[in-house]
Amino acid sequence: MAFAALLAYLAGWYASRPGGLVVVDQWLNHPVLLVGAAVVLVVASLIIELEFRTRVSQIGCAAGLVALIFGAPMTVFTVLATTGFPGRTDREVSPGRPDRVLTMTNVAFSIDPIYRVELVSGTGWSARHWSMGIWNTQYGDLVRIDWSGTDRITITGRKKLTVFDVLPDGSLSAPREEPLPPKQ
Repeated sequence: MAFAALLAYLAGWYASRPGGLVVVDQWLNHPVLLVGAAVVLVVASLIIELEFRTRVSQIGCAAGLVALIFGAPMTVFTVLATTGFPGRTDREVSPGRPDRVLTMTNVAFSIDPIYRVELVSGTGWSARHWSMGIWNTQYGDLVRIDWSGTDRITITGRKKLTVFDVLPDGSLSAPREEPLPPKQ
């Protein structure tokens, strides 16, 4: 079972790369859950394999298992609850192409948002995602993200524009930087 949990995580990790399947990434790319489950299963199998003859060792084993199984998830949940849950996602559909969606996910554990920007091409099980990077609003890297055409995405910063072209297969071109237009 532990090996199956690790294999499931590896499939999710592989799908998280640019061009990977969105559904597999969302379902299986959870290292804390799947690797943690593998560790718990291995430790539990090792403890069950040992022979405990005294009552004190049996009670100690049961207490250790309870602490391991319930303590680790509660610790993770407490940390997330006190620092805030990142992950708010904004979506913007391409004009004229409903199968292309621009997603901006807040990945920061702070007040100042840091966005992971991705293009999702396709629909359903065949949807793939393409990363445009992580953009910080605090330093002026990101002011606005727009579809500047059906096949063009513009990320506006304080000092420059970063432009991505969407290729016919739904993937992204290499980013190119352009100067900001002069202010009027």
